[in-house]
Amino acid sequence: MLAAMVYEYLDTDARPADARTYWACQFAGWGLYGLAQLYNAIEALHVPAGRALAEIAALNAAAIALTHLLRNFMRRHRWSTMPLRALLPRSLAVSVALGTLLGLAMHFTSIAPMWVLGDEVVLPQIPGFLLDPMFVRTCNWSLAFFFWIAIYFGLTSLRDQHVAMLRQSELTRALQLSELRLLKSQLNPHFLFNSLNSVRALIADDPECAQNAVTQLARTLRYTLRSGQEELVTLERELEIVDDYLALESLRFGDRLRIERRIEASVLGVRIPVMLLQTIVENAIKHGIAHLLEGGTLTISAALHGDTLHIEVKNPRPASEHPASPDGIGVRNSAERLRLLFGARASFELDLSHADLALARISMPRES
Repeated sequence: MLAAMVYEYLDTDARPADARTYWACQFAGWGLYGLAQLYNAIEALHVPAGRALAEIAALNAAAIALTHLLRNFMRRHRWSTMPLRALLPRSLAVSVALGTLLGLAMHFTSIAPMWVLGDEVVLPQIPGFLLDPMFVRTCNWSLAFFFWIAIYFGLTSLRDQHVAMLRQSELTRALQLSELRLLKSQLNPHFLFNSLNSVRALIADDPECAQNAVTQLARTLRYTLRSGQEELVTLERELEIVDDYLALESLRFGDRLRIERRIEASVLGVRIPVMLLQTIVENAIKHGIAHLLEGGTLTISAALHGDTLHIEVKNPRPASEHPASPDGIGVRNSAERLRLLFGARASFELDLSHADLALARISMPRES
């Protein structure tokens, strides 16, 4: 019994393929418990060895089956998520019910041979005890089941904390690496030089526009440098930085860069990974519109479908038989951050199936 719990605690990635090991631990744990019962029955209660062995083997086999079914039941009904005030009475009720079941089973196995042989039925007594033996056995089995549940949830809680710590550690490392990559890829020298050159050209002709451009560049730099301090920001905040970035790029591309936004008002408060959308937008310009003489339209869409946020970034790209793959750092980084933050509930897809079009699709649960 305890061995099975320890196995589940140590094996944080337990899968159905490990069923044989799990069952071996169940048999070992309940087997040790059965040996203790057998010793007590023979030495303290003076039950014949053969009869004691048969009864205890049958009862512990039943206990193995019942605890395994109980484990599946608790998982299916998510008992581990219940508060203690809800979990405790359920655990007590189940323990008493199962303990009573096996207590009755022990009681009837004790008197059944007398019925079969036609002897007078004499209820067994436990030497030194004034309480009814059936009551004592029921209490013993109830306590055994209650301790099984307590051990199960105790070790499960420790295991979950261990897994959460590992995931948090993994996420922290990924975010730290993400920050370095962002400083390298998002704030690359080409972007800074191009923006500064654009501002320089405006100083003489349009000082006010140049001043606005410097402000936008400063906001973009500040936002990116601080991105490592938080994991999620509202979509509205991310769009503000994207707008600053696009305004700076518009100084360089002019009419070649056209922007179309399809953003539902209901999504502005939804929280997304910081710099996620900005990374995708920069990727779209760098590998798409920048290579087209006539430029193109960058379309940013965001909508809620139920509790899922869907974001799409669409841009034209050069048509070629073997198009160059986009820079993998930003794409891989975005997909990995989504996985670490939301698991299987989020997805990232870069669709290059069309010869002259790139479409980035992001879906994630609503985090408002």
